[in-house]
Amino acid sequence: MADTLNTRFGIVALTGRPNAGKSTLLNRILGHKVSIVSAKPQTTRNRIVGILNDERGQIAFLDTPGIHKPLHRLNVRMMDHVRSALTEADVVALIVDATEPFGKGDQFVIDLLRQEQDQNPDAKRFVLLNKIDLVKKHLLLPLMQQYHGFGIFDEIIPISASKGEGIDELIGLLFATMPPGDARYPKEDYTTQPERFFAAEIVREKVLHHTSDELPYTTAVNVERFEEEEGLLRMWATIYVERDSQKGIVVGKQGAMIKRIGTEARQELESILGTKVFLDLHVSVHERWREDERFLGELEWPLGS
Repeated sequence: MADTLNTRFGIVALTGRPNAGKSTLLNRILGHKVSIVSAKPQTTRNRIVGILNDERGQIAFLDTPGIHKPLHRLNVRMMDHVRSALTEADVVALIVDATEPFGKGDQFVIDLLRQEQDQNPDAKRFVLLNKIDLVKKHLLLPLMQQYHGFGIFDEIIPISASKGEGIDELIGLLFATMPPGDARYPKEDYTTQPERFFAAEIVREKVLHHTSDELPYTTAVNVERFEEEEGLLRMWATIYVERDSQKGIVVGKQGAMIKRIGTEARQELESILGTKVFLDLHVSVHERWREDERFLGELEWPLGS
């Protein structure tokens, strides 16, 4: 049994606007791929739980969807995940893309964090100014002063999630902030997500990578069947789109695109999971799936906390 006087446990909610680098940061901290990464916004739809184990204790990271004004029922669910994470975190870490000028979307995030303060008044609030490797140093200080001026943040920390700059210092500060306590998760685990969910996310990542800008918002992936054998995972998954024209894009000429997506997803899953993978992909049209509550419920996976 761990000595709670010497070990710490706490929860960190990674939040921010779409494309700020939350998933890249989580993967960097853990040294494992837990969240899919894309240059396109709204990549993360569910709350991903990553677990950092260290001699100092254990931290559970909640990688939340990007904060935005919801336009569909899917987006409402995404924002529900954000608010849930904000209420249970010991540290709310706002990730900011330091290369982008402050705008209405950033003010929307600040306003939301102010509104949610009463729900979790004891939480510390950090600002992580990300992508500092791409910012001229003389432009960083005014940005730090601006966020200090909001009066709701305890720490302002410049980092580069992609390059690893400032990450060790950030982790040290997070552990120093966590309350004493035993680990809540097994020490060998680095995520609570089941392999079935992770497989669907890897397929979706490949779809995002290879298709046009309009598709990220209109694609979903569901693993219909999942069978484990000795040294082999068998998966049958469906990629859902909203229109026949989108189906054509995902399938590609003579099936070339769907084959490419499947091959890359299978190879990455084999690399990460350490086992052979059989992956069978199909594409199906489901008009307005983002408004279909029953369908959205089927896409939800245990969010584990």
